[in-house]
Amino acid sequence: MFDRLSDTNRRAFIEGVKTLSPAVPATFSWGLVTGIAMAKSVLTVPQALGMSLAAYAGSSQLAVLPLLAAKLPLWTILLTAAMVNLRFVIFSAGLAPHFGYLPLRRRLVLGYFNGDIIYLMFSKRNFPVGYQPGKEAFFWGLAATSWSSWQVSSIVGILLASVFPDNWGLELAGTLALVPLIVSAIATRSTLAAVGVASVVALITLDLPYRLSLPLAVVAALLAGTFVDLMAEKLGVRAAPKDPAVEPPRAKLDAPAKNTRSAR
Repeated sequence: MFDRLSDTNRRAFIEGVKTLSPAVPATFSWGLVTGIAMAKSVLTVPQALGMSLAAYAGSSQLAVLPLLAAKLPLWTILLTAAMVNLRFVIFSAGLAPHFGYLPLRRRLVLGYFNGDIIYLMFSKRNFPVGYQPGKEAFFWGLAATSWSSWQVSSIVGILLASVFPDNWGLELAGTLALVPLIVSAIATRSTLAAVGVASVVALITLDLPYRLSLPLAVVAALLAGTFVDLMAEKLGVRAAPKDPAVEPPRAKLDAPAKNTRSAR
């Protein structure tokens, strides 16, 4: 199948693999932690393997495990998972202008393989919207690398959970591995504002039920980033007349006067 790809798509796919490779340690750590947590919960090994393959969302998987252990109603479990995964709606909306021309079935498959780090790496490339040769192949390079590293680590955690002591702090290791990726994405004032506001809101609302702190932090980040962008745009419009580059008429009018004085 790989050989049947065009040279452009083959190069783009490999580029996607290389782009996401630095995030593999973080993805592997989170997958391992999630697999261990599922294996040590009320789930059986087949159930844990099925959840890893079907859900493919570590945060929501970890969030619903205590609810399953407490035997809470199904609607509570589904609501909690939906709240945690609400951010994927935003990721999908961000990808829609790039892949909206594809058939529904292919877009649904893209949606399953999309994720936090994948969307971050894809967005940093600043692709133009619409069809572009190699763009979808680049996404699949990201997705294949992330999905395979996640599933391998999750299955290892499920099958070898008894080998890993609880005091190893693997969850902290996964978090620390993600920090450099998040920091590298802070390239503008609006992104910095979004990250700062989201962090504060997440901490303040940490004890809310159904993991509501996550969607609230996402909404707060969107509002903060949008506000900073609007303010920067307004300030830029006001500052534009002061820029000498936008005042050529005055320069042209001054030139004849200088020539006249020198002639006199």
